[in-house]
Amino acid sequence: MDRTFLATWAQFTGGLSPATLTGAWADWWVHLAASPSKQLALAHLAWAGAAQLIGWPALTALPGSAGAAEPLPQDKRFLDPAWQLWPFNAHARSFLLTQHWWQQTTSGVPGTSRHHEAMVAFGARQALDMLAPSNWVSTNPVVLQRTAAEGGANLLRGALHATEDAWREANQLPPAGAEDFEVGKTLAITPGQVILRNRLMELIQYSPSTPTTLYEPVLLVPAWIMKYYILDLSPHNSLVKALVDQGFTVFAVSWKNPTTEDRDLGFDDYFHLGIEAALDAIGQVRPKTAVHAAGYCLGGTLLAMAAAALASKRPQPFKTLTLLAAQTDFTDPGELSLFIDEGQVHMLDNLMWRQGFLRSSQMRSAFQLMRSQDLIWSRRIIHQLLGERRPVTDLMAWNADGTRLPYRMHSEYLHHLFLENALAQGQVRLAGRSINLRDIHTPIFNLGTVQDHVAPWRSVFKLHGLTDAEQTFVLTAGGHNVGIVNPPNQVPTSYRLRRQLPGAHPLTADEWLNATSTHAGSWWPAWFQWLTSHSSGRCQPPAMGGALGKHRPLGAAPGQYVHER
Repeated sequence: MDRTFLATWAQFTGGLSPATLTGAWADWWVHLAASPSKQLALAHLAWAGAAQLIGWPALTALPGSAGAAEPLPQDKRFLDPAWQLWPFNAHARSFLLTQHWWQQTTSGVPGTSRHHEAMVAFGARQALDMLAPSNWVSTNPVVLQRTAAEGGANLLRGALHATEDAWREANQLPPAGAEDFEVGKTLAITPGQVILRNRLMELIQYSPSTPTTLYEPVLLVPAWIMKYYILDLSPHNSLVKALVDQGFTVFAVSWKNPTTEDRDLGFDDYFHLGIEAALDAIGQVRPKTAVHAAGYCLGGTLLAMAAAALASKRPQPFKTLTLLAAQTDFTDPGELSLFIDEGQVHMLDNLMWRQGFLRSSQMRSAFQLMRSQDLIWSRRIIHQLLGERRPVTDLMAWNADGTRLPYRMHSEYLHHLFLENALAQGQVRLAGRSINLRDIHTPIFNLGTVQDHVAPWRSVFKLHGLTDAEQTFVLTAGGHNVGIVNPPNQVPTSYRLRRQLPGAHPLTADEWLNATSTHAGSWWPAWFQWLTSHSSGRCQPPAMGGALGKHRPLGAAPGQYVHER
């Protein structure tokens, strides 16, 4: 009865817990009301802001006023020269002063819990982003100039765009322009064959493009929160193709998009039917050979768990491990933690219990809110106010091709990893036994991205304290997706790289950052070189599916599961 009631309630709240939201607001408000010194400081800041706004010299000199009206480094809303004209400069300054005041109001309130304070600050930021003067025709000089120049035609096009976008959203269709990208025709076209299919995944073996290949193959394990072909987009930015062209034998897991019937699939299933099944099949293709395994996001977390579970296995199945934007310690998982606490997980549990899975649209909404300025409001200005349709990229088309998460697995993930941080504490059970990341002694290539809002790099870096294995940590420019899809010679980028040997004194994240120099360019060549240095030479490429034919090809890549909606 309780589950049915809460699942119904969650349908109306978008999966958010009213109790959690109310508790956060009450905690902040009560402690703010009980802090006269904080109130006085905020009043002082308001007066200083007013002085900046009206240019009153006597008040402008008040402490705390300097820099308050400056936009944050990532805020591009007011860069156009038209914002320097009156009255639009006043609109922008007023907004920035208000934003600064709310930042101070929702931080440093004595007695408020850190989690509740972050939630209130996030809510205030969402409201401010919605009310920003850049979002409205009458207060955006760029939109007004365009409207005058086109006689309002831009607003008419924008209305049509808004109608089309709403229709596509209601019918769960990809954004306009995504039809230019088709999986198997323009995306995920690296030649290969599916050599294994089970109820949870397909294993793709890619055809070689060099006369000889490195002896140890590469296994790519993407997260099941995404379609695998983010690693095999267009040929110019396909990590799969780049690996093949470097002379690696490459295998990739393509996860099934779960349905209601898959509701009881858990981490054990993803381990057995995913990692272990892939290793067994690769063992038939390249017998008695260890594998360079690379896991992305949640796939990397599972790969680390699998490596710990298989650490005592002889022969060792992994030659090296590569973890791409993958967390193993969830003490500080970034803004995603705003949506994850006991009350929120309880609400999601019941919602998933009814559906059997978590919808991709529900996950996408959370990610969009974390970057609402870029992913919601700036796009609204471009599409609906300026009347433009910016070209859709292959990465944007992939991002719209979402997947679902099965009830049991996602519940285990939220409870054991996020809430309990059990993996970092050596308390997670996989395949019926407790696992500890300290059992991993395989060389690790661990990568974080500077602007990652899903797996913050300092959180990814915490693996240094969880295993004594040789570890090469890389910090690359970009975010959770763009930082990974980072081909050489495409866009200006950079990375930092430092190797830590077993037994060395571990650095903190900030110490590492200060001690590590920046290299221009993509991290891909550095990774290819690292893999090569841990390989055993070159040989003839293996037969497709293995010489014994135990895994005869079932169909051409990208397979069947990637097309499931």
